[in-house]
Amino acid sequence: MTRPLDGQRALVTGAGQGIGRGIALALAEAGAHVVVNDLRPGDAHRTAADVAAAGVTGIAAVADVSTEDGARHVLDTASTALGGLDVLVNNAGIARPEPFHEITLQSWHEVLDNNLTSAFLCARGAIDLMRPAGYGRIVQVSSVVAHQGALYGHAHYAASKSALLGLTRTLARTAAPYGITVNAVAPGVIATELSASTLGSDTVEELRRQIPLGIGTVDDVAAAALFLAGPQARYVTGTTLDVNGGLYMR
Repeated sequence: MTRPLDGQRALVTGAGQGIGRGIALALAEAGAHVVVNDLRPGDAHRTAADVAAAGVTGIAAVADVSTEDGARHVLDTASTALGGLDVLVNNAGIARPEPFHEITLQSWHEVLDNNLTSAFLCARGAIDLMRPAGYGRIVQVSSVVAHQGALYGHAHYAASKSALLGLTRTLARTAAPYGITVNAVAPGVIATELSASTLGSDTVEELRRQIPLGIGTVDDVAAAALFLAGPQARYVTGTTLDVNGGLYMR
């Protein structure tokens, strides 16, 4: 049976766990070969092995994609090992529960570099790889805080995720002449290791009561990313697909 992404070549950053891992596995189940990037070697190799279990190629690329050398390494891995790149999912990022007046300049730069600069570097290189083929899909993982602001501090996180949407819309115009679409998903409160560690169980439970559909799952976000990465989203670009269970409606 033909799968929607059979033979396609994908790179997912920050895919060792959580949402990135879920997206990498969803792409693999859809038939794509996947380069799995993460800073943690064990997580990267574990996800790559699970990708390979879907009958496709799974390759771990351990690197810090917020640096030029790191981004170049993972893109070169995709180009060399897979022969090119059709799909990029910019998921790498960090969150820190720091009140605004306690955020240092170093912490500010670290969050923006991990969440925003990494997306810029990887998208820049990915467009160069995709352009000759006249086809490509770039999916950015933003957040509901890009629309409504962070709920409890996290000013640097909210700023980075808002900027990611501006980058998405601009790149959509830049890349369209080359047959490349650029979109974003904006998850709400999703049950992941990151949300549990940054928000805490009490806050997560409080939010659960406020969200019409409750807490989301990694699979919910992965399904949205898979749609934007696939052929059915041919005429969708520059948009943000909200996956927040009704937490924020616009």
